[in-house]
Amino acid sequence: MISRLPICLLALGAAAAWAAEPLRGTGDLGLVIERARGSVQVIETSTDTALGTVEGLGDLSHASAVFSRDQRFAYVFGRDGGLSKVDLLTRTLTARVVQAGNSIGGAISQDGRLVAVSNYEPGGVRVFDAATLAQVADIPAAYGEGPDAGKLSKVIGLVDAPGQRFVFSLWDAGEIWVADLSDPTRPQVRRFKDIGRQPYDALITPDGRYYIAGLFGEDGLALLDLWDLDAGVRRILPSYGQGGNKLPVYKMPHLDGWAIAGDRAFVPAVGAHQVLVIDTRTWAEVGRIEVLGQPVFVRVRPDGRQVWVNFALPDNGQVQVIDTKDLRIVQTLNPGPGVLHLEFEPKGGAVWVSVRDADRVEVYDTATFARTATVPADKPSGIFLTDRAGRIGL
Repeated sequence: MISRLPICLLALGAAAAWAAEPLRGTGDLGLVIERARGSVQVIETSTDTALGTVEGLGDLSHASAVFSRDQRFAYVFGRDGGLSKVDLLTRTLTARVVQAGNSIGGAISQDGRLVAVSNYEPGGVRVFDAATLAQVADIPAAYGEGPDAGKLSKVIGLVDAPGQRFVFSLWDAGEIWVADLSDPTRPQVRRFKDIGRQPYDALITPDGRYYIAGLFGEDGLALLDLWDLDAGVRRILPSYGQGGNKLPVYKMPHLDGWAIAGDRAFVPAVGAHQVLVIDTRTWAEVGRIEVLGQPVFVRVRPDGRQVWVNFALPDNGQVQVIDTKDLRIVQTLNPGPGVLHLEFEPKGGAVWVSVRDADRVEVYDTATFARTATVPADKPSGIFLTDRAGRIGL
């Protein structure tokens, strides 16, 4: 059952205040998730400032966002099943739908007309019109045979792919599904079974070709070539994951934080204080870099020269920077307690770092590593800039 909450498009006072502001574009705007308040801050990177706050977005404890093609609207996915549409220019909540009981992220289609949400409860993917948030498709993640037929799996790792497709993984079923939404009224779904136990997260490479799912229940990762679906899913990095002498996993690394620079991928190791280096031409491991803690996000500067890494407890107050040419750590920073996310500005001159337990976001110059600005925020987590609108899988 989907509930719709009435939204006032613009309060008279807010409209008057916005009308008095100078005209601005959207290319240097973004969002900071304030997870405890159910709100987002609209930020501007040219001035390193927060322009205002939008409230009433529900449970944002594991929130993410995608952007419309024109970068004006953000679609925020809440853990409570809420899908919220935020106008960055007017800083208002223009629409909101509570479409499920427990959600874990979403994606926007290649043409920008569809927004898909991956759900834990009920398991599956629901698809909405990006303009109105009216539901246009429902894809239940049903699996099993015989007496077990019809079970619903949690869905994770939902990404957009070229060809008006969405790709996602089924945690309970151990499957990858590719859904073609060229005709939203009749989604065409291709299922790949037995990909491995408990896929916990996934990513798509920046060129839109490879979809890779991490496996919590066994070693290795599952790779699907979207240019050659008939080849099926193959296992890569067979030593990666849960096997061997591992450390306790306090927080699972995020695969959407993989850093792909040229023909190398920099991957957070599970249960080890290492960043793995992968040759993306062969998908073979070619090196490991020792880091101070258990990595969570491994983010690449847009030019590919640096990789910034944050960590799980007890090292989550620090960030390390890897030089991708020499494969060595060149800087260790201490932004403060509870570093949760890093986001580079479009050309990489600065990076925004959320410091949850200090209620602030720090901005660093990526050439000098100097802190250049501090933006107060209430328990900030994810940071999302509008340049994501033109990038596959983000």
